[in-house]
Amino acid sequence: MDAVAGVTELIMGHRLKPIAVMLTHGHLDHMCSVTPLCRSYDSTCWVHPDDRVLLSDPLRAMGAEVRLILQCLTGQPAVFTEPDDVRELTDGVDVAVAGLTFHALHAPGHTPGSTMFETASVVFSGDVLFAGSIGRTDLPGGSLPDMLKSLRTKVLPLPDTVAVLPGHGPQTTMARERVGNPYLQNLAELSKE
Repeated sequence: MDAVAGVTELIMGHRLKPIAVMLTHGHLDHMCSVTPLCRSYDSTCWVHPDDRVLLSDPLRAMGAEVRLILQCLTGQPAVFTEPDDVRELTDGVDVAVAGLTFHALHAPGHTPGSTMFETASVVFSGDVLFAGSIGRTDLPGGSLPDMLKSLRTKVLPLPDTVAVLPGHGPQTTMARERVGNPYLQNLAELSKE
């Protein structure tokens, strides 16, 4: 949210040219600045097809009360549009951006289109995995059974050496999460049975 000024300052300070935005999911706090940034720098937006609708209607995943609060705060209905160049990605797709290859890991549960991106020994986990926790599944579109399956099939297989950069909170490692995250510990125990 409100990332345009900070990102622009970073871009200008380091003389960068953004070429892509890769969305881990379509919740408002992760995509609110995507369209203005993509349009300012003629950049591509990558998103899983199950969350693409949230680019133009992110409040669909937040519930009616959030829509009403936002309208009360701004005095008008919220209006969102997609960036000009949106490309969809699915599980297992590799996206080459600026000399790096990002491997898409579709991990539904927080949202239907939640996707993690793995490159080298780093995973951008979005709101799937946090340091010591996992993303919510109680918002519209969330699913606890889907999250548990994603944790079991997409997160637990990651090597201990992988650094995890979540959508909120401090970075962590898979080694740390495997021994200290109660959600992963419970899954690991259940998998042994």
